[in-house]
Amino acid sequence: MNIPQNLKYTKDHEWLKVEGSEAYVGITDFAQGELGDIVFVEIETEGETLEKEATFGTIEAVKTVSDLFMPVSGKIIEVNPLLADKPEAVNKDAYGEGWMVKIELTDESQLDELLTAEQYEALL
Repeated sequence: MNIPQNLKYTKDHEWLKVEGSEAYVGITDFAQGELGDIVFVEIETEGETLEKEATFGTIEAVKTVSDLFMPVSGKIIEVNPLLADKPEAVNKDAYGEGWMVKIELTDESQLDELLTAEQYEALL
């Protein structure tokens, strides 16, 4: 299983890649594997500021629908346009092309509450 060292993780299987005051958010390789073939990603929160653990969208696989949760508080400044036509990108490249949203961090101190790669691996 792929757990990149340079990312932060949540107990809900989201990852966060911080770049200055912004960050990319997606679901982990473990999560996409558990969901199975992803057929639809719905994110209608672009432009909204959401609190940590708020639902920012849903992801639909052949066998289930799951909510997507904010790993930290932030404003959603971009939704990955690729996912509208190719939701399977999450299955193929969860940490690259399969990112979900780009956010502007509103409380950087919350980053300290996230899991390291080692802590996330221990959770699994």
